[in-house]
Amino acid sequence: MQDRTLGQNGPTIPAIGLGCMSFAGAFGTARDEDSFRCLDAAVDAGITFLDTANIYGAGRSEEVLGRWLKSTGTQVTLATKGGITRDPARPTNNDPAYLRAELEGSLARLGVDRVDLYYVHRRDPSVPLEDTIGGLADLVAEGKIGGYGLSEVAPHTIRAAHAIHPCLAVQSEYSLWTRLPELGVLQTCEALGISLVAFAPLARGMFGRVAPDPATMGENDLRRDIPRFSPANYPANLAHIQRFRTLAEEMGQTPSALALAWLLSRSDRVIPIPGTRTAEHLSDWADADTIHLSAEDIARIESVLPAGFAHGDRYSEGQWKSVERYC
Repeated sequence: MQDRTLGQNGPTIPAIGLGCMSFAGAFGTARDEDSFRCLDAAVDAGITFLDTANIYGAGRSEEVLGRWLKSTGTQVTLATKGGITRDPARPTNNDPAYLRAELEGSLARLGVDRVDLYYVHRRDPSVPLEDTIGGLADLVAEGKIGGYGLSEVAPHTIRAAHAIHPCLAVQSEYSLWTRLPELGVLQTCEALGISLVAFAPLARGMFGRVAPDPATMGENDLRRDIPRFSPANYPANLAHIQRFRTLAEEMGQTPSALALAWLLSRSDRVIPIPGTRTAEHLSDWADADTIHLSAEDIARIESVLPAGFAHGDRYSEGQWKSVERYC
């Protein structure tokens, strides 16, 4: 596995990480034994950057990781997040005391004394940024976190936060069907030496060997509320991605590996964190960092999936509420 640096002076980590939200059942039933097999397979492939959050399954994802870490003793680079609440009256809370308390809960579930990266999962505009970042800097000084990150924020927030205390990473949805980071976030991260951790890089399953069927999605599957999976938009999206599957076959790659290779080619600051519940799915893309794409290859990919091809928004109105919009 190729390496990339987390932030400007952070740890060296694999070019591809593993998003662990699926272990909490966000996209269907998740069995712990399957999650453990997936984690074992990830480490075998050199994928040791693991990304979770306290909100995933109300702590379940962190608990699964904690049990696996305890049973295996594997050394990994851990990232988790805090700042989303379960209070409808205040869906985000970036108060330093709240973030500290949430971190303590995450550390207990993970069974560790520190995490390498702690994200503000969503920006809370009611708390001055100076207070939030100052509190995170205190956690760095105390050795509870290696550094902090921001998630789903605008370029101006990244610049302002980094000026207070250096930021290691910004997490944004980024893939062939969500290219919004190219309108400011990617450029800002490159200019400041910040990593751009790309979540949902496989378009929430659309770049798998078999496209997900919205009709069979479980009641708790978060994609049920995403407009791109609605009856009005899904057929058009599926038709586009079927053409990409054909191209991947012609190029001798799985669709998921080719989609990640394209993303890795965008910048050496980009670190995708595809998520999966199974070792079998992970094997489809674990070697994507070995794929070299020529300018002609990239042109072919983007002729099939041009910027802005996706029909429908990437979030529902409710899901947008705590995301910073900037264009």
